[in-house]
Amino acid sequence: MSVIVVAAHPDDDVLGCGGAIARHARDGERVEIVYLADGVTARETHGGARDDAALSRRRSAAVRAAGVLGATDVVFGDLPDNRMDTVALLDIVRIVEDHIERVRPTVVYTHSPIDLNIDHRLAHEAVMTACRPQSDHVVRTILSFEVPSSSHWRSPSSAAAFAPNWYVDISEVLDLKIAALSAYEEELRPWPHPRSVEAVAHLAAWHGAGIGVSAAEAFCVERHIR
Repeated sequence: MSVIVVAAHPDDDVLGCGGAIARHARDGERVEIVYLADGVTARETHGGARDDAALSRRRSAAVRAAGVLGATDVVFGDLPDNRMDTVALLDIVRIVEDHIERVRPTVVYTHSPIDLNIDHRLAHEAVMTACRPQSDHVVRTILSFEVPSSSHWRSPSSAAAFAPNWYVDISEVLDLKIAALSAYEEELRPWPHPRSVEAVAHLAAWHGAGIGVSAAEAFCVERHIR
């Protein structure tokens, strides 16, 4: 089995499916993480210039986190950060299609369509379009993950709540998820922010309690072909 994680920004993957990545890797499966945008270039310096040092730190953190989880490859895209809506959807779809054609994954993880962040929503749309159901398509399972804050801050009048129906027991790899998340020190916030280490651990415990294990990640099944 091979797996692709299509994430809008570095750290989204760890927050959403870091435990699942670690489990796939532990089982000897190839996992490639594809980042469509970098997550920092929308944060301009006072002079309006791109902060290349911040970009380098974010990418270094992504490589370290992927190494902790056991991911096989990390690919960085250059779509405009938090401005993916300025790019034609077809162009984003083609990027995703190219990666799927190269890796030929059985499973794809990506963002939920209900996220507040526009890049997250477009990543989801691109994956679903690139994986449109055809008889010879290699992808058998598409799962969308939640990202603490983005998946929970969307107005309830504008989108349905994240309602998972697929769970992965990460009790034995939660420590790896937390260690990978710690690589993104600049992105973490103090408790009780949703992107704090404590909040991520509590969310895993809550999902675990729902299925009778110590810790779990929750997903929505977008497609599963048995």
